[in-house]
Amino acid sequence: MDIGLDGGFSEPVRQAQSSFRAIMDAFANPGTVQKFAHLAPAHGLLQGELVSTLLTLSDQDTPIWLSGKLRQTPGMEDFVAFHTGAPLVSETGHAVFAFAGAADELPDLDRFNPGTQEYPDRSTTIVLAVTAFAGGDELVIRGPGIRDQRTISPIGLPRNFVAQWAANRALFPRGVDLLLVAGGAVMGLPRSTRIAEGQ
Repeated sequence: MDIGLDGGFSEPVRQAQSSFRAIMDAFANPGTVQKFAHLAPAHGLLQGELVSTLLTLSDQDTPIWLSGKLRQTPGMEDFVAFHTGAPLVSETGHAVFAFAGAADELPDLDRFNPGTQEYPDRSTTIVLAVTAFAGGDELVIRGPGIRDQRTISPIGLPRNFVAQWAANRALFPRGVDLLLVAGGAVMGLPRSTRIAEGQ
């Protein structure tokens, strides 16, 4: 089979629906780990969690940005075109969704589209693969969907993440949203979430 066409969901409609529920639950309950019921196979450097999210959220009307390392994977452009029809963009500010396999592949958050005051929903959602959801520095999160506060400790967040996120949060209702993926699961950090370093 052509390397660009191989992979994807074996049952696209059912598996995309279950993945969509996991993603929506992750955003509705920030900082919680939501398992993908059906994980798509990896495609080159694009981990299965990234593939599942890409196949679930992307279509011909959602321009996507891939990190340089992901985009250089042989057959990647054909894979995206065949399975989603989504146009690939090189400018971060033009992306509806952005995908990176590691934090060092990701530009600063303010390089992406924060939306406008009139259309804040037109901002970029960033999907970042992290090493794990636990074991890193503790962060305390607060905001809608969180009763009082919640502590998270992902490994593999971007450099200066707390400061970058504070600047993003200050733009509210504009700002980017963040999905972290690892271990067959997803964690959502919507722009409304406040993040501080743990004590």
